[in-house]
Amino acid sequence: MPSFKRKTETESGAPSKKQRPSKPASSAVSILKDEEPAFPRGGASILTPLERKQIQIRAKQDVLFEQSTGKKVGTYESEDEENEDGEPFKETPGQAEPRRPLTTSRKRRQVNEIARGNGVKIEGLSYKRLVPGSMVLGQVSQINRYDIALTLPNNLTGYIPITSISDNVTEVIEALAAADDVSSDGGGDAHSTHEVDLNSIVAVGQYLRAYVSSTNDSTGSGARGRKHVELSINPKQANHGLKRNDLVVNSMVQAVVSSVEDHGVVMNLGLEDTTIRGFMSSKEVGNIRKYADLKEGAVYLCLITGLSSNGNIIKLSASPEKIGNVKKSNFLVDAPNVDCFLPGTAVEVLVSEVLTFGLAGKVMGLLDVTADVIHSGVASSGKALEKKYSVGTKIKGRVLCTFPAYEEKKLGISLLDHIMSFTSLSSQSDDKPISPTTALRMSSIVDHARVARVVPGLGVFVDLGVKGIRGFVHISHLSDKKVETISDTTGSYMVGTVHRARILNYNPMDGLFLASFEQSVLELPFLKLEDVEVGQIVKGKVSKLVVNAAGIGGVLVSLTENISGLVSEMHLADVHLQHPEKKFREGLSVTARVLSINLDRRLMRLTLKKSLVNSDAAVWSSYQKLAVGMQAPGTLINILPAGAVVQFYGNVRGFLPVSQMSESYIKDPTQHFRVGQVVNVNIISIDNAENRMIVSCRDPISFGVLQQKELAELQPGAKVDGIVSEKTADEIIVELGGSGLKAYLPFEHLVDGSATKCLAAAKKVRVGQGLQNLMVISKNEMKRIIRLTNKPSLIRAHQSGRLPVSLEELKVGDEVFGFVKNIIATGVFIQFAGDLTGFLPAKYLGDEASGPPDFGMRHQQSISAKVQSIDHRQNRFSLTQKPVSANDTATNNSSAVDLHLPDRALSNPIDKLSASIDDFTLGKLTKVKIVSIKETQMNVQLADSVQGRIDVSQIFDTWEDIKDRKHPLKSFNTKQILSARILGVHDSRNHRFLPITHSNKAPVFELSAKPTDQTETELDILTLDKVRQDSSWLVFVNNIADDCLWVNLSPNVRGRIRIMDVSDDVSLLADLASNFPVGSALRARVVHVNPVKDRLDLSARSGAPSAMMTMKDLSMGMVVPGRVTKVTERYIMVQLSEQLSAPVHLVDMVDDYDTANPTVYQKNQTVRVCVSNIDLSNKRITLSARPSKVLSSSLPVKDPEITSVTQLKVNDVVRGFVKNVADSGVFVTLSSSVTAYVRVTDLSDSFIKDWKSDFQVDQLVTGKIIAVDPLLHHIQMSLKRSVLSKDYKPPFTYADVLVGQIVTGKIRKVEDFGVFIVIDNSANVSGLCHRSEIAEERVDNVQGLYEDGDSVKAKVLKVDLEMRRISFGLKASYFAEQDTDSDSDDGDSDNIGGVQFVDSDERLVESQTRTGQPNLRHPEDVHSNNMMTQGRDSGIEVEPDIPNGATAQKVQPTQGLSTSGFDWSGGMMDRNEKEMQFDTDGELQPRKKKRRKAELKIDKTGDLDTNGPQSVADFERLLLGQPNSSFLWLSYMAFELQLSEVSKARGIAERAIRTINQGQDTDSELLNVWVAYLNLENTYGTDETVEEIFKRACEYNDPEEIHSRLASIYIQSGKNEKAEAVLQVMVKKFSQDPKVWLNHATFLFDTVAAPQRARDLLPRALQSLSKHHHVDLTSKFAQMEFRSANGDAERGRTIFEGLLITFPKRLDLWNVMLDLEVKAGDKDQVRRLFGRVTSSKLKPKKAKYFFKRWLEFEEKEGDAQSCEKVKARAAEYVRHQDVEKS
Repeated sequence: MPSFKRKTETESGAPSKKQRPSKPASSAVSILKDEEPAFPRGGASILTPLERKQIQIRAKQDVLFEQSTGKKVGTYESEDEENEDGEPFKETPGQAEPRRPLTTSRKRRQVNEIARGNGVKIEGLSYKRLVPGSMVLGQVSQINRYDIALTLPNNLTGYIPITSISDNVTEVIEALAAADDVSSDGGGDAHSTHEVDLNSIVAVGQYLRAYVSSTNDSTGSGARGRKHVELSINPKQANHGLKRNDLVVNSMVQAVVSSVEDHGVVMNLGLEDTTIRGFMSSKEVGNIRKYADLKEGAVYLCLITGLSSNGNIIKLSASPEKIGNVKKSNFLVDAPNVDCFLPGTAVEVLVSEVLTFGLAGKVMGLLDVTADVIHSGVASSGKALEKKYSVGTKIKGRVLCTFPAYEEKKLGISLLDHIMSFTSLSSQSDDKPISPTTALRMSSIVDHARVARVVPGLGVFVDLGVKGIRGFVHISHLSDKKVETISDTTGSYMVGTVHRARILNYNPMDGLFLASFEQSVLELPFLKLEDVEVGQIVKGKVSKLVVNAAGIGGVLVSLTENISGLVSEMHLADVHLQHPEKKFREGLSVTARVLSINLDRRLMRLTLKKSLVNSDAAVWSSYQKLAVGMQAPGTLINILPAGAVVQFYGNVRGFLPVSQMSESYIKDPTQHFRVGQVVNVNIISIDNAENRMIVSCRDPISFGVLQQKELAELQPGAKVDGIVSEKTADEIIVELGGSGLKAYLPFEHLVDGSATKCLAAAKKVRVGQGLQNLMVISKNEMKRIIRLTNKPSLIRAHQSGRLPVSLEELKVGDEVFGFVKNIIATGVFIQFAGDLTGFLPAKYLGDEASGPPDFGMRHQQSISAKVQSIDHRQNRFSLTQKPVSANDTATNNSSAVDLHLPDRALSNPIDKLSASIDDFTLGKLTKVKIVSIKETQMNVQLADSVQGRIDVSQIFDTWEDIKDRKHPLKSFNTKQILSARILGVHDSRNHRFLPITHSNKAPVFELSAKPTDQTETELDILTLDKVRQDSSWLVFVNNIADDCLWVNLSPNVRGRIRIMDVSDDVSLLADLASNFPVGSALRARVVHVNPVKDRLDLSARSGAPSAMMTMKDLSMGMVVPGRVTKVTERYIMVQLSEQLSAPVHLVDMVDDYDTANPTVYQKNQTVRVCVSNIDLSNKRITLSARPSKVLSSSLPVKDPEITSVTQLKVNDVVRGFVKNVADSGVFVTLSSSVTAYVRVTDLSDSFIKDWKSDFQVDQLVTGKIIAVDPLLHHIQMSLKRSVLSKDYKPPFTYADVLVGQIVTGKIRKVEDFGVFIVIDNSANVSGLCHRSEIAEERVDNVQGLYEDGDSVKAKVLKVDLEMRRISFGLKASYFAEQDTDSDSDDGDSDNIGGVQFVDSDERLVESQTRTGQPNLRHPEDVHSNNMMTQGRDSGIEVEPDIPNGATAQKVQPTQGLSTSGFDWSGGMMDRNEKEMQFDTDGELQPRKKKRRKAELKIDKTGDLDTNGPQSVADFERLLLGQPNSSFLWLSYMAFELQLSEVSKARGIAERAIRTINQGQDTDSELLNVWVAYLNLENTYGTDETVEEIFKRACEYNDPEEIHSRLASIYIQSGKNEKAEAVLQVMVKKFSQDPKVWLNHATFLFDTVAAPQRARDLLPRALQSLSKHHHVDLTSKFAQMEFRSANGDAERGRTIFEGLLITFPKRLDLWNVMLDLEVKAGDKDQVRRLFGRVTSSKLKPKKAKYFFKRWLEFEEKEGDAQSCEKVKARAAEYVRHQDVEKS
């Protein structure tokens, strides 16, 4: 008799016979779950008649089974709740357990005896008992980004979503602005919920009461399902059931901080009575967090300490000290209602029964409570419960959980000390408390775990060496084999036995470690992702290939059942794989290395690159552990023109400059490197604080300390000798003698003269030739670049001192020699030694340079010029080829201009004292008369014909002195006499003044009228080098530019203020000319000063300047000013600082989308914006200009901001802008981070043929949310008016259809056997009208009567709801009576949803009994045909994959009327069954496939992303967007081949060849098509067609590659003769390629088993190939002798011996031979080889390698004696080396 499955209590509601108690139950609490309570009065049975019947049947079956087999009956599923769904303390350690027979009768009896008392069943909390509506006490164990993990009793864990914490948190989430810029860059999935800091809401270790919202199993195939418990700590749920009268002192309530006051916080209890509020004093907050850190929304489990007189104010305390002090008070003794006893409440319990592993009691004499084996203290205490507690005593306990599924109320309590005191359990180490997880790390192995207590049928408690904390091992984790029973006195697991255990978890609520004795668990490399280390080498199996739009996007590798890692496509191999799916099959074992681990996202990245996996270099996973000079391999992840980004382990990245990529010059890195390539680099620069690093591919050994010293000592102008090592297209690379430094000598620097002469000289230079007396013209130590010259003119100029190296060597008028560095339209840059460069303006070139292009010059040409001027401040100088005047020479050579002017008498001096102009000396105090007043200066007169000026910055000392700050000079008048001090002479050319007067005949004096300048004796003239950062100044506007204000601090010190830094009031920035006119005064602070570059930046704002603002200075919600830099129709770009810019999109501009118009903004306009989101990792900012956020506007918000997907609910009506119009539908932007998708079918109620023309990007649309998936962040919306209408009614369904109804609809499809009709305004309800029901007479041509889309009126003849079949009739006789009624009613008939109701019941009955219709219950009335649906021809409908050989009749429809494979609904439900044909004579009528034009079908474009192309039209549509994708073309060919359309597949191949563009990027795509074409012809064509395609392929591709591919095709198809013919052609035609010979030899060795013929190829190959290939090729042939099954290992040894004799220093040959011999297994031969190689003359490093390898071999294959021999040989080698050195 086969085994059968018994139901558990949960499934059947009745216990088995063995579970019944031995005595009748006397308690009111039932031991049955979800059943009626027992009534034991009068000796009645507690079982119902149904239960007794089930037990009798089961007993009878057991007896029959035992009689027939002689074996006892075993079960394959536990009959005890604890062993079914929620078995406590059963941790699954990273692998699925096999399904095996569970407990025996004896075991169940043991469990029941210890778990059930006389009347109350003592049971702990389990997943099965944790039903929705339960309440439980938990402890916060982990705070994640979007949820909180709450540890529950009995090793359970629940998760609290961020939306189930409190109403305050939910409101904050809904109010936050969205984050990502989806409009510009495609968006992301980040949400603004990360702004809610959950660490400020709850704290790790905090106790909370939770309400179970839901429980579910996510069961996977082949493994036990993961159980997920979703909780809520919102007081509305956590205090569920509490009323005003239930709030009594010493009871516990959950509360949320609603406001923080000076002396306490106001708490929200979440009760229905909103007048009741809680108040907690600042002294009662406890030590969870400081009172100053309290925020609104924080959740606490509080003790009620008092009530106000009216009961509206509840006094609360969250202090663990007070809550945990339950010895004398703070426990609930009396309560008005049992609902007061919620989890967390301390109670006094009257013990009613004490068992070995638990106790039961009553609270208030009414309420039953139990403490299970864990929370009764059995696990932690050494005493037996019978000795610790006695019946009738009163004890203190804390309520743990409720059991709402029981008829009568029952609670679970805990007696554990740390739960009673509301603290966390800790261990002791050196008399100091430490965390349990610190004392014993998770996943660690304990070698000596001693069994301390045994719980029969459940498990054992063990001592793990942690003081005060025990471990628990469930019975299922005692051994890999099944353990039937355990006892404390006998067996392998009795008390006192010692075992090895592995720690699985720690539960702080239970105070227990969860452990396992299973050997399989002990051997697991990892249990959790936290156990894996970055850089670690791991082994796993390929579990899945990741497919994306580009093909294979990566591989998932499973390390254990619960730990998997992702290998991206880049890291699959060291080389790029064209077909990764061929190499990586599911189940393939691989060795990988861990690249990075993201614990927040539970993501691990791996690499399969052998260069990384096998690397012995240190793992670079932290910048802090790195230093200059370290070497390691890395992966190129991005290649730029300036260099490449190298990825290492973790988040460590480095930048590889293009100059450090190679010893040779590299112009374009993409030509030498590729993304994904592994490069060996060394660190040349690192900033550990900033996490920045620069690496180099150059060999650090090749550029040692000696070369660095040589390079440092080498100076421009030095003479050097060298040898030519290489020649390029335009320069010679010279290796300098002695030092080994490489230098570059351009062709143009070989000689003076024309380009032809230089080129001729370069042709004479040969590689290896020595060059003498070259001169160093420049060097770059960082890049190690030395440039040389051999130009005689430059060498002579250096000898005569006319080749300057620095600016200090120059003097105006000196003639200097150099060469042309660059030519621009305005002049020529001339370079000298040491990269010193001067500028020769075009106007100062010689007369002969005015006509020819580029002034008749060329790059690197020798040239001479004279120094015209020198600017030491700017470190630049200008040159001229024209004569330099003496005046210019004097001016430029003098650093101070002569003060004294020619003696000349003054006429009418203002001060009446000065007689001559010589009296106006520097610093003199004199009188002046105002002549005119300008915005920025006053023009004054010192005497007749002697003018001066006073700048506005030289008038006022302080800000308070200025009366009119917009017009500071308004208080002065013309002809007014002032006192002023002479500062110098004004220079009108550069708007500066000279400290000492200039020698012009009519100088303009610069004066100061400041009061301080008139009193001070010493004149302190302000210069830029005296200005200090952060100093404050009085400045005056000098000029208004587009992006800044130019201001003067003094006449010769000018700075700028960015527009955003002009004022704190952004409204003033809209009109700078009016609010800050030229001449107006400002107070500004220096932000940045650079005297060398003559740059000064200031800010007039009170806060930090915007120019210095970075992303770290911004915060969410900050309102900042910005400047509009770009205006488009979709967004405006706003600049916040010099480094920060961000767009403001349409959804973020206004609160009413009707007014959204970016064109109202103007470039350079100043606007206020609010920072909506900051993404530091991606360096992205989202800004909002909404008035509600920027101006705190109280105006109504018509279009509220949508911050996240969770804010939206089904049936919400929202507005947004069209983001994209795709073939599958429309994407609508609802916010910067939220995008909704509208299917084509949801765009309109009516059919739109060209629906794309009705939608444009940025079009404003209104829609209703019809689906929300918060996990996937998917939103689906409908734009149908019927859905948006308030009067919208649900669509008509199959259940609404009645026989006899008159409906209106449209023809969906016309077939020969009838028409398919879709009912109007229905949920795609359709049916068939057979051609016999179309008209009164026989209809032979249905397609001639109707077309798709025709509107018809039909009558429902038959309805089959189960099969979803409807049969319609279109005969005129069906509507005769209805038409008469319609005429009499004047057309006012009821028409709802396309259905016209018939009022007569008799008519319904008549229609149901009408004959002449096919019987839908019997398939013989419906006849099928075997033609495919028209959907295949039209290319619209999607077909499922049908296995090879499967017939159409085997495809079973899932729903709808279907008989013999016929789809009654016409393909409406996306099915592809066979169509059938009806005929009135009942015979099967086969018909030919009829080609018809493609007709409009249901738009299923959206299914392409999920199902891929499944029809001709799908492929054609995709090829329009990706015409160069060989993958699509090959898939298209395979699709046609599945249909046996070989000719069409050939046509597709020809189209692909014509369509794919020729180019470097598409050559591989074309090659793929040609190879597929060859495969096609090889399989379905003839030899002639293969030959034809082969010849064509050779013309368009690399012939060698095509030959190789054709040979592979022949080999794979078993055509070895043809393959050999192709290979023979290849060795003749491509004899210079060693791979050709190796491929042929491999074919002969392995495929055709002809080793001698393969050996004969070697002499021929050596004759054809150049000598440098001989050694490698011979080695490969020798390796084939070893590795091939048809080879001769002895012959291979002979070949290798010959090579080693000839090339004894080729260590790679020794290595290869050693590998082969080790694999062959001849230990003596291996030892002889090691002895030979170590006896040869080796360098110490190489010798160390071979000795180490020899020792490893002996340790593995030899014994201790052989290992000592190797060590002795190594010691002898070292001694010999020391002797040679000495």
